Amino acid sequence: MESGHDKLIPTASDPITMTRVIMASQRKNPQATGDFTLILNSIQLACKTISTAVRRAGINRLIGTLTSENSTGDTQKKLDVLSNDCFVNALKFSTKIAVMASEEETDVYIVEDCQDGKYVIAFDPLDGSSNIDVNVSIGSIFGVWRRNDVHAPASRADLLRPGNEIIAAGYCVYGSSTQMVLALGGNEVNGYTLDPSIGEFILTHPNLRIPARGNYYSINEGNTKFWDEAITAYVHSKKFPESGNPTSLRYVGSMVSDVHRTIIYGGVFLYPGDKKAPNGKLRVLYEVFPLSYVIEQAGGKSSTGHGRALDIVPTDIHQRSPVVMGSAAEVELVEDFYRRFPGQ
Repeated sequence: MESGHDKLIPTASDPITMTRVIMASQRKNPQATGDFTLILNSIQLACKTISTAVRRAGINRLIGTLTSENSTGDTQKKLDVLSNDCFVNALKFSTKIAVMASEEETDVYIVEDCQDGKYVIAFDPLDGSSNIDVNVSIGSIFGVWRRNDVHAPASRADLLRPGNEIIAAGYCVYGSSTQMVLALGGNEVNGYTLDPSIGEFILTHPNLRIPARGNYYSINEGNTKFWDEAITAYVHSKKFPESGNPTSLRYVGSMVSDVHRTIIYGGVFLYPGDKKAPNGKLRVLYEVFPLSYVIEQAGGKSSTGHGRALDIVPTDIHQRSPVVMGSAAEVELVEDFYRRFPGQ
């Protein structure tokens, strides 16, 4: 008779992996060259490597606070630096990326050996890294654009473009399991979970659709004293509705985690501009744009409060913006509050 320790967890003999889904998509497109497939496989590799490092973060003596700050003023952890290197190296050796922008770098990274590359990418290699020491879920975010002119010298101008020109985006969450959510256009968003026994992302959440409404709102209420009238009134309406039950607050403090929950359960994630930070806190290129793209492809909506977030035309790679994203009905309600309080 087998003991509990002798039992084996069965493994599917024919798992639907992310690589398999990507290859199937490539075969459907007669014009596909395989370049984009290589990029997505490189992103997979970076996320798998980071996932392993995150799992060891609590016991690895090399993980600790650095005295330096990154390009946007955030304190870096050594895991931030490692994660950035994972993305840069994996993408550089794909030989398909001409320009990269990272939260951890002051300027863009131009890949000298790939000046004629057809794609550019912006990424936050480790979002929510301030939560590392308290074992809260963190993640990676990325967005990919196709270059307008592959014959021109690669430059930061290749990335200073609106989010509505993104061709693919996604994020990876490092939590109780490692999950990647990927949007490749066509209003299809798929979620994959890393199976560490075979080292592959397995399709576990096909065709994710965000509910039209949700029972949660997500915002940092520690900033309440700085909010404008529109956000103050909106949050008050969630706490003290004229009828029905109050809406529950959920806030992790890691954008990837909060947005992932919002996609799964519905609701709204808000990081508005306020008196302390009129332009908001979140970075347009590698936080707002990629997650807004995923949200929209999943049937939701993303806004600055006054207009579509993906229509922003950035002028700096580290530009910030207010953002409200999630269930379409909830985002529209927030926009309505901004219309009630013009000038906010």
